[in-house]
Amino acid sequence: MSKNIKIRLFSATPLSADIEWLPNDAQSHYLLNVLRLKIGDEIKVFDGQNGEYVGKIVSLSKKNCTVKILQKVRDMKYCPDLWLLFAPVKKDKTDFIIAGATELGVSKIIPTLTKRTITERIKTERYEAQVIEACEQCRRLDVPQISDPQSLEKILETWSQDRILYFMDETGNGGDIQTVFKNASTAKAAILVGPEGGFSDEELQLLRQKNFAKAVSLGERILRAETAVHAALSCWQAICGDWK
Repeated sequence: MSKNIKIRLFSATPLSADIEWLPNDAQSHYLLNVLRLKIGDEIKVFDGQNGEYVGKIVSLSKKNCTVKILQKVRDMKYCPDLWLLFAPVKKDKTDFIIAGATELGVSKIIPTLTKRTITERIKTERYEAQVIEACEQCRRLDVPQISDPQSLEKILETWSQDRILYFMDETGNGGDIQTVFKNASTAKAAILVGPEGGFSDEELQLLRQKNFAKAVSLGERILRAETAVHAALSCWQAICGDWK
């Protein structure tokens, strides 16, 4: 068995040793026509619930192949219970946010509609594909959940009191990020980043009325939405998460 297998794919069906796994059409095309793998070549496969396995191609045709799952090489491990709420921006920037958030270890992503959100059609299927691709590339074992888009008001109405919601406050009224994160009272957390143009005054007032919401400052400079997402997630992971 090769020790340096770099090809890694996600299985939508549960895996176990000694079963045969059938890649989907896109995965088969990638393995056979892009990578030009042959019978006997090995790949890694993970399913988001049982860990990671090594498999070997045992049969192929013009369009499909069959992979025999040989053995588990990594036990299942989950990222911290950290959610990301963000206001969707332009297509490429949103892709960047989704991929980066997955690499940075969020467990759930909630597209959040604010008054200044760019209200182009939000395709959660696209987000799900971005998440899986990012997991494949960054060696992550679990797969973040993608929620349907919700308005900020609706989210706040149904929010669980045992999860802190850190919202990035570009007005300068938020607390120092290191101090706020160090004083976290629960392991359950969520980070909310507003749209281009920021939260409206009404939204900021609503957030400040919630005892589970804490305003956080990202410094004196105004950051782009995608930069703010990755900066906030990185700080949380370094102070409260699995970077310690």
